[in-house]
Amino acid sequence: MTNQERFLEIYNEKITREGADKLLDFLLNGSDFFTAPASTRYHGAHEGGLLEHSLNVYDCLKDILARPRMKELYGIEYPEESIAIAGLLHDICKVNFYKTSFRNVKDENGRWQSVPYYTIEDTLPYGHGEKSAYIVSAYMRLTRDEAFAIRYHMGFSGTEDPGNVGRALEMFPLAYATCCADMEAAFLMEGKLAGENK
Repeated sequence: MTNQERFLEIYNEKITREGADKLLDFLLNGSDFFTAPASTRYHGAHEGGLLEHSLNVYDCLKDILARPRMKELYGIEYPEESIAIAGLLHDICKVNFYKTSFRNVKDENGRWQSVPYYTIEDTLPYGHGEKSAYIVSAYMRLTRDEAFAIRYHMGFSGTEDPGNVGRALEMFPLAYATCCADMEAAFLMEGKLAGENK
């Protein structure tokens, strides 16, 4: 099964609220979601990296929330739909965001070669997490937990007021879990450590 097939299977099975079909149509026909990179040079800086990262975050988020202590000790439990929305759509702000450009680089023989690289072309400069929440909300209504999970999935690594981040992660456990899932996917599954852990 390809990453796109897996994404579509999860999305269609788990995300069923009003407007979900219109959002999926946008992802399929109005965006580069399935081919876009996840970054210009860090995790997922390759074609399909955004899709791969979204699936990885979803898998990590499911694992984090399935831990016995989450349910038994903390009483934290979320519907499958909320987990799918937060995991699969947290980085939707990256659609139609990266462009391919070219630069000259010397090859191993000292000859100049034109090589592709990703640049940013932000046509909707609305931040990161807040832009993802904004885009999703244009198609379907988010619960408060889902909105905060998407908005604060970057945790303290963004440019947000640290006080707001801390309060959001404490008040909305789905935001905390999504932040942890995003870091696990980016740093351990897709980042520099990914090659060392295989």
